[in-house]
Amino acid sequence: MAKKNSKKVKKDSQLLIRINGEQRDRFVLRCEELDTSAAREIRKFIGRFLKEHESTEQS
Repeated sequence: MAKKNSKKVKKDSQLLIRINGEQRDRFVLRCEELDTSAAREIRKFIGRFLKEHESTEQS
């Protein structure tokens, strides 16, 4: 079995956002259809966003 190289980062905080209920329901349903979770997809988005914007801020 291959060993994962990714570091586990402790999830020790929450982000609460207010969005349209219909949009939230569509998002959660689509995530379920794609066999993922809303939280996982939002974490991915935040990671990509930070990577993209942190690299442009430092150059």
